[in-house]
Amino acid sequence: MEAEWTQEAVQRKQRVRKLTTDNRTLDERLKAARSNHRFQNRASPTSKPSLPNRH
Repeated sequence: MEAEWTQEAVQRKQRVRKLTTDNRTLDERLKAARSNHRFQNRASPTSKPSLPNRH
């Protein structure tokens, strides 16, 4: 039974690592998208601001 707990602990740690990596990737993509959006808004001051698409 202790071996099962150890294996489960290893699997949970691996899952946490993967979720942490995925979260960092999404955070980087979000920061890049925000930066691009701000740049586009500064680059074309005469254009109307667009509302974000809701899916």
